[in-house]
Amino acid sequence: MTELRKTVESFWATAEARDWDAFADTLAEDVVYTLPQTRERISGRERYVEFNREYPGDWHLRIERIVAEPEQVVTWTHFTVGLEEMYAVSFFTGDEQGRISAVTDFWPEPYEPPAGRDHLVERY
Repeated sequence: MTELRKTVESFWATAEARDWDAFADTLAEDVVYTLPQTRERISGRERYVEFNREYPGDWHLRIERIVAEPEQVVTWTHFTVGLEEMYAVSFFTGDEQGRISAVTDFWPEPYEPPAGRDHLVERY
């Protein structure tokens, strides 16, 4: 198991526990958080921790899958906020100290498939 993978697992566990001090410990001081779909970027540990601390709703998460290399980790995460469910795909980059230096999040929206391929697919 890579060091960064352990850090990312701790990142998600401390986020779920709302342990913002321990969450901050997983991050490099100059961490950059990017949301390509909304074209938002947050720079710096303090601002990123506050972004998560202030996120609305009683959300909860579970990791569906982790793919790890020594300097990069990708997670597929399931979130719930009340009855709403959503998934995120997050790309993490680490620094030399094994902390998270960059996070890029994608929040895909479910949609109905195009017509005409019913004979090829199984819906779940």
